[in-house]
Order: sequence, then C-alpha cells, then structure tokens
Amino acid sequence: MLMQFLCLLVLLLTVRLLCCRSAGVCWRSIPDPVYLGFTSGGCRTAKIAACSFPWKPCPRGAPARCHLELFCMRYQLEDESAHLDEMPLMMSEEGFENEESDYHTLPRARIMQRKRGLEWFVCDGWKFLCTSCCDWLVNICQRKKELKARTVWLGCPEKCEEKHPRNSIKNQKYNVFTFIPGVLYEQFKFFLNLYFLVISCSQFVPALKIGYLYTYWAPLGFVLAVTMTREAIDEFRRFQRDKEVNSQLYSKLTVRGKVQVKSSDIQVGDLIIVEKNQRIPSDMVFLRTSEKAGSCFIRTDQLDGETDWKLKVAVSCTQRLPALGDLFSINAYVYAQKPQMDIHSFEGTFTREDSDPPVHESLSIENTLWASTVVASGTVIGVVIYTGKETRSVMNTSNPKNKVGLLDLELNRLTKALFLALVALSVVMVTLQGFVGPWYRNLFRFLLLFSYIIPISLRVNLDMGKAVYGWMMMKDENIPGTVVRTSTIPEELGRLVYLLTDKTGTLTQNEMVFKRLHLGTVSYGADTMDEIQSHVRDSYSQMQSQAGGNNTGSTPPRKAQSSAPKVRKSVSSRIHEAVKAIVLCHNVTPVYESRAGVTGETEFAEADQDFSDENRTYQASSPDEVALVQWTESVGLTLVSRDLTSMQLKTPSGQVLSFCILQLFPFTSESKRMGIIVRDESTAEITFYMKGADVAMSPIVQYNDWLEEEIWMLTGDKLETATCIAKSSHLVSRTQDIHIFRQVTNRGEAHLELNAFRRKHDCALVISGDSLEVCLKYYEHEFVELACQCPAVVCCRCSPTQKAHIVTLLQQHTGRRTCAIGDGGNDVSMVQAADCGIGIEGKEGKQASLAADFSIRQFRHIGRLLMVHGRNSYKRSAALGQFVMHRGLIISTMQAVFSSVFYFASVPLYQGFLMVGYATIYTMFPVFSLVLDQDVKPEMAMLYPELYKDLTKGRSLSFKTFLIWVLISIYQGGILMYGALVLFESEFVHVVAISFTALILTELLMVALTVRTWHWLMVVAEFLSLGCYVSSLAFLNEYFGIGRVSFGAFLDVAFITTVAFLWKVSAITVVSCLPLYVLKYLRRKLSPPSYCKLAS
Repeated sequence: MLMQFLCLLVLLLTVRLLCCRSAGVCWRSIPDPVYLGFTSGGCRTAKIAACSFPWKPCPRGAPARCHLELFCMRYQLEDESAHLDEMPLMMSEEGFENEESDYHTLPRARIMQRKRGLEWFVCDGWKFLCTSCCDWLVNICQRKKELKARTVWLGCPEKCEEKHPRNSIKNQKYNVFTFIPGVLYEQFKFFLNLYFLVISCSQFVPALKIGYLYTYWAPLGFVLAVTMTREAIDEFRRFQRDKEVNSQLYSKLTVRGKVQVKSSDIQVGDLIIVEKNQRIPSDMVFLRTSEKAGSCFIRTDQLDGETDWKLKVAVSCTQRLPALGDLFSINAYVYAQKPQMDIHSFEGTFTREDSDPPVHESLSIENTLWASTVVASGTVIGVVIYTGKETRSVMNTSNPKNKVGLLDLELNRLTKALFLALVALSVVMVTLQGFVGPWYRNLFRFLLLFSYIIPISLRVNLDMGKAVYGWMMMKDENIPGTVVRTSTIPEELGRLVYLLTDKTGTLTQNEMVFKRLHLGTVSYGADTMDEIQSHVRDSYSQMQSQAGGNNTGSTPPRKAQSSAPKVRKSVSSRIHEAVKAIVLCHNVTPVYESRAGVTGETEFAEADQDFSDENRTYQASSPDEVALVQWTESVGLTLVSRDLTSMQLKTPSGQVLSFCILQLFPFTSESKRMGIIVRDESTAEITFYMKGADVAMSPIVQYNDWLEEEIWMLTGDKLETATCIAKSSHLVSRTQDIHIFRQVTNRGEAHLELNAFRRKHDCALVISGDSLEVCLKYYEHEFVELACQCPAVVCCRCSPTQKAHIVTLLQQHTGRRTCAIGDGGNDVSMVQAADCGIGIEGKEGKQASLAADFSIRQFRHIGRLLMVHGRNSYKRSAALGQFVMHRGLIISTMQAVFSSVFYFASVPLYQGFLMVGYATIYTMFPVFSLVLDQDVKPEMAMLYPELYKDLTKGRSLSFKTFLIWVLISIYQGGILMYGALVLFESEFVHVVAISFTALILTELLMVALTVRTWHWLMVVAEFLSLGCYVSSLAFLNEYFGIGRVSFGAFLDVAFITTVAFLWKVSAITVVSCLPLYVLKYLRRKLSPPSYCKLAS
C-alpha cells in the first residue's frame, strides 16, 4: 500500500505541475525601465513605458466631428449614465468613424484575459476555486464587524454601546501557533522544496532506499533551519518594535486626576493628554489646548507625507472651560461618523446637554487629531473616538506580504521542467526493462536514482548567495547606511521595470531658499541682498521720524486723497512695500520652544516661552511660504507672532507693528492664489494683499498706471512645483506637452475626459487623486492602458491607499516588476505592495525605512543599488542556479548511461559519501565562488545605465540558456561515462574511480569557463577543492567499488598513480571541455555582448 501511495503522490505532483504552468512569469520582451512617482502633499512625477498598443491617426476631418460628438454627448451622459454600460470607452479612432461593433473598441488586455471552458480551469480555474474556498472558510471563522457611527461620552468608556478594538499596533505575520505551519507552508508551496520532501520521505521505505538518510535530510533540514531562524529573527524584531510603540505611556484624565496608561490600554471615550513632540496614540477629537489661541500645530508626515504643520482648532465649548476638571462636570458627548479611510475629511457633532439651551457644535477635519501624528506646539487633550484597526492610519496601511523574487519563480518553473524530464527518463528505463516484476517499485527507484537532476543543494546555494549579496550591499562604502531588511529578494533589484517614487523628502529634500527679487526693471540677487536690507532700515527709520513729528496731532495719519497727483515712488519705498507684502501675505505662524527646566504649579497652564530670535521657528502649509518669511527676517522685517485675528512684525529698530487680520482667502488648487485683508493698527489703513501662480495673477494684474500702486508677486502652487521638479529630474522632457486631466466626479465625466485624452499623442498626463479614483472605479482597464502609453504621468494628492492600489494595478496589468521608494509613514502601503520596496531615512522619520525591503539614506544611492548590486545579484544568482542544475544533470546523465550498460538495472553509480562530497567539499567552493563574479565593472555600470535594459529582458536565466546548459550536461555526461568505458575496457572494474575523477576535473574547468572576472578567492577555491579530492583518495577506497557488494571492486591506489591513468583521464576531460572553450571564444569574437562592446 505504501508503494502505491508514493506512486500516487508522484502522479499528483506531475498533475500539479501541468496545471501550474501559468503560475510563472511572462517571458515576452520588456520595454525600457520606467519611473513613476506620487505625492500626497502635491504632485508626483511619473514616467511610464509605452506599451505595444497600435495607435491609428484620425483621418483628415475627423477631429472636428469627434469634438462635436463629445460636446453633444456631455449633456446626455449626465442624465443617462446607465447607457454607459452599453457604450464602452473608445480605444481607437475607428470608433468615431464608423458604426462597427463595440467589440472592436474594447481594450486588448481585457479580451486576452478572458478564458473560458477547460483552458480556464486548467490554467487558472483550480487556483481561483481553491482561493475562493479558503476565503470563504476564513470569512466564516472570522467575520468582519460592520463599522457604524458612534456616540462617545466624554470620559466615560463604559457608556460605549459596542465593543471596540484594542488600541494596539501589530505588524507581525505570525503568532505562536501559526509560526511553524506558516513558515512550512511558505517553503513547501514551491515545487522544488515539495519535491525534496517527497524524495527524503521515500528513504524511510526499505525497498526504495538508495543511500544514507543524511544525504537527503541534511540539506533539506539545513534549508528549513536557516529559513525558520531568519523568519524567527524578523518576527522577533517586529514584535519588539510593536511592543515599544504599544508600551508608550500617556496621561489619562480621570475624575481622580491624571493616571499613566499604556497606549494599548487606551479605550474609546478616554480623555488623553498629549504633550509636545509626543505621538498621538489614537484618533481623537480636539477638546482643549494650553495655547491661548485655542489652536495647535501637529506634524502629519507619518500619515499623509506632508512635512508642513497642520493647524488644529479645539472645540470652543470645552476650550472656554476654566479648568481641566470641568470636563467631568459637564454632560457632553461626541457623535462621530463610522470609521473610514479618508484622512482629509470628518463629520461629527459635539453636544453639551446640561446647558440651557443645549450646545450643539459641528465638527470637521480641523477638530480632529489622527493617530500617528505628532503634537508640534503646546499640550492638547482629546477624547478618543477610534482605536486600533479602526484608526485612519491603520486603515490606510496594508498588511505585509511574503515577497518572492522573479528569479525564484523562474527557477521554480525550470525545476518543474526538470521533474517532467525525470519522470520521462524513469518511464523510458522501465519500458526498456519490459515492465518485469514489480515495475512500479523499479519506477520509483529510477526516480530516486535520477533525482539529482533536481539538485537538493540548489536552494542551499541560492540562500547562501542571497546572504552574501546583502552583506556586500551593507558593506559598500559608496552607499553608507544601507540596510537589507529582506534578504530573499536581492535579485529583484536587477529586474525592475517600474520605479515608483514619492517626491517630498524622497525625490526632493523639500527645502526652499529665496533666491531673487524682481521689481520692475530691477533685480536683486544673493549678492545684492544687503541693499534691500539697507533700504528697509532707512524706510522704517524715516517713517519713525515722521511719526514722531506727527505726535502733536490727535488723529492717525491717513493715506493721501485719491484726487492728489500721483508721485512715482522711490526705490526705497518700493522695496519697503514689496518686503511688507511678502511678510504679511501668507499663512505662516511663528513657533517658540518652551524654556528648559521651567515647572509650573498649574496642571494645564500656558507654557512659558522664550520669544528670542534664536528660539523662533516658522511653520506653514508649504515650505516656500516659510522661505519667504525667513527671507524677510534676514533683511530686517521679522514676523514675531500670529494668531487667528492678528499679526505682529518687528522692524530693524526693534519697533513692533500690529496688524489686524480682517479676512483670509486661503490658497486652493482651483483659484491658484491666496489673499489677505489686514488693517494697520498704527494708521488704521486697510490693505488687500494677494499672491498666486502666474497663470492666475496675469489676468488680474495688468501693466498700467495703477500697477505702480499695486504690490504683487508670483509663486508656484503644488501642481506647477511638481511639474518643474519632474522636468528638472529628467522624468519629463522639457519640450514635452502636458495634458492636465480635468476634475471629474462621476462616470460620465470620466468617460468624456478619457476619450479626450485618448487623442493626445506623446503627451504627459497630470491627474489628481480624486479624478484618479473615479477613473479606476469605472474604467480601470482603459485608464491603465492609456496611462501606460504616456511617456510620463503626474499623480497629485494621492492617498496612501491609492499609491498601493496603483502599484498593484501595474503588477496585474503589465506583469512587470515594480519598485516603490518612500520615506514617510504614508508610503508604507506602497512600499509593501511593490515587488521591491526601498525606504529612505529622511525628515519624515523611519517608518517607511523599517517597513521596506532595503533601506538607504539618500535618493542618489538608488543608482548604485540597482545598477551595480542589482545587476551583480541577478547575474550571479542566474549563473549559480544554472551551474548547480548543470552539476546535477551531468551526474544524472552518467547514471543513465551506466544503467543502460548494465541492462537497465536500478543500481547507483556513486554511493554514500561520494555523492555528498560531490555536491559539497569537491565542487561547492568553486561553484559558490561565482557569487564574486561580475561581467561589468561598477564604474561602467554607473556610466552606462542603458546596460540595465538587458537585465529586464531576463536573458541571463531563460528557457534558452537553460536548454544550452542541458545540452552541455548531456554532452559532457555522455563523454565522461562512455570515455571511461571505452578507454578503460581492460580495467573495467575501476570505472567508478576513473569517471568520478574526470567528473571532478570537468566541473572545476567549467567553473573557470563560466567566470568572467577572476577574483583571488576563486583561484583559492579551485585549488582547495582539487587538493581536498586528491588527499581524500586514500581514505575513500571503500566507496569507489561498482555496486560495492555486487561487484566487489575497490580503489587501487597504485593504479591511479600510473601514467596511463593520468593521460587517459586528462584526455576524457579535455574532450568534454575543450569544444566548449572554443565555442565561447568564437561567440565573444563574432557576437559579443553589449558590455564587451563598451569595454572595447
């Protein structure tokens, strides 16, 4: 019964192999490497490779009719969106020219992906059904709770109507019970490891036993031990990081006063006090602050990626309470909407019931404090409304996945092909035997004899190679600080096609410096800033003297009447007005650090602050705003304080000027400008200042007489800034047309806008996150196809979930390898979703760096990481994997020839330690030394990034190269075995020693043939292995007998020292290797690779 079970298991493996043929990667040619970027605080630049989708030009006269049809359709689709299901998006110009079937206009990818019938079930159906069943079981065992709106009473967690999740962070993949099953599943889901497991288990059956148990179980156990140890270390590190965050202490306000609680023990309804520079532990509604203005700043870089500080406003009803304890003397609650992913909106109400009449106050996003943000000013107190997995930050973070490299998938496919060859060869042997006796037992014994076709040492060598690649990256002096956090995918760095990058803090350092001021025909640069400072000082000195002379008057000075003749302003006055406009028209707030060592008696008092210039920092919604105010400070006019209703400026002489803010018009992407109306408290003069982008200001400010009286300046908003950065970083060509995707809110608008954009050729795309969400909701396939045909794409205001979604879409629709680069907490989902995630330790913290597969310190280090280490890792692993398979194929070929000569007997050619030694001490060091090989010097790889294009095509490891190695193995195995039988016919009993010696020499010479750049350790490995073999001949005489007991032949030491033995072994080795050396020489001369052409 056991024999039948094992045969059935082999049959199932074969069927699984045939059914999984679609689980590999696409082997078609890959376009040039491309780049894509995102932003959440602005625009991110993107470059996407063009797909091979045919575009046909619209015939002459067609465009006008196209526009007319779209114009007429605009009003129909608003009310008849249901017809869109029957009207597919047109993807070719023929749709506008004739009445052909809609099937001609469907996207090609969608048609190709539709499979039906038996083909669908064999290729993907079984996998889909299994996944569906597993998901169904998981949903049955772990039902998701429906999210609902909630009423939260202040300081009363016990009044919550429903049970809410714990406020703990968990980034671990496994727990105590799922660790071993999970790791084993991740290992044995690969055909290679599953095959080794079956082969090793078969050795417990006496009738199938071929060799010693350790020859099969030792390598498999080593691989599993290394894998489990590595996973256990990674899990323990994740556990420590989670424990550190969950154990942070916070002050909780109770009826009896303040108590310290852990972050994981915080509940919905608790009143939590958060100090300055402390992380907010959960989503809260802002109730009270130590700042007199009733507002505070928070840093949101770990949530949305924006480095500017956000102004938050406390609930006015609770802010007006005299003391903290009064929060428990009122009967109030907060009604909050159900938990959702949108970090930019919130709807709720605050209600106080014990007042007459009851107080109702609406709540918005400015009244919230989201988890993972940091308090930047003052001390705040809030009521917890969402905890744990219901917080905005957790809902926007995807779970980490186990990443598998493309090279591992390719090797997995090759091992399946080898398994088919193994089964076919075993069946042939049994057939030639005539199916005599227990043929199924002979079949399984042949499977075990030829099992070295799939070498069990393949996984050991590859895992050790990956560890060496990671060590080389971390020790590279040209990229200091690099950390390899995922050691299983270093080869992915050499196979990337899509490079997706965050902008703020990643592609740029987000540091702005004021460079130049233009006033009409006069321009002031860095070398003339002292002139501006002098003019500002003189202007305020003159104003102060005039004010002193007018002190006798009882009324403040007024502006001259409009009927008075206009006098051209002096240069000093113009500069003064320009600097004054810059220092007043902004949303910047000065922030002062608290004094060190100051302690107060009150439990929640205004912090003592030092208002000196050295202690002042500026915060705003954009770094260019801060740069402007810092520049005005450098020339003598300083912003010293600001609240919601007033601003104070300090002149060069130390005088403080007060301005009342009458109205503020904030900057928006639609208006592209901002304005402010202020009143000078000293003169009662009211002035309206406005600034904006050139496209917004040019129609407003015309050059005429009153231009002399108007102060205005031009600045770029986030869209223009990102576009300029895209061009300066060469992601977008400076001469390239840019199509700005119109804001769309429904399906009809998206349909029309996509059709309008489809006509644009060789045009970069700029699209906002809101419009992107609408397009992906209704036209996912169409939008991705159009975007992939653009030379560049700029995505504005992308949420963390959208970033990860776009990465997933690129993987699904193109089948290419993706790499995501980020530095903030908002980039974690994108980094984890990509095939290869790179984190940068920047101003936004280390959250993305800790979650990434590779961590670097500067964006420029990516070039060397990909061009040098990515190239070497892929090339070396490809050569190492194929050589290890060659090592197994050649010995299996010799076993097949040997069995054929001995009437197809299932007798092993080499036994015991010879097989173990062949894969370890005799050939391991030279073969493993291939991890030191390199085809291109690092300097040349960096100088010619075009060389990276060849890597994306996967030519180093393909079915073509694999077939070449198979033919080499068959040729060499046949020469070695038949050569030993022919040349040593009279000494036939010594065939084991003869063939094994020639085999070792051949492998050492093949390593030398494969090496492209010699390293001194390679030479040492070659001679070390040869010395180990020669020295062990005297101790291995019992293993050199053919069949040992069957033939009774043993090694004759005197025989191997004869001249005949030496020259005949040398002759066999030369015949097996010399033709390959000649072919390699001719190939390098007639068809050299691209890197050889550059080197010459």
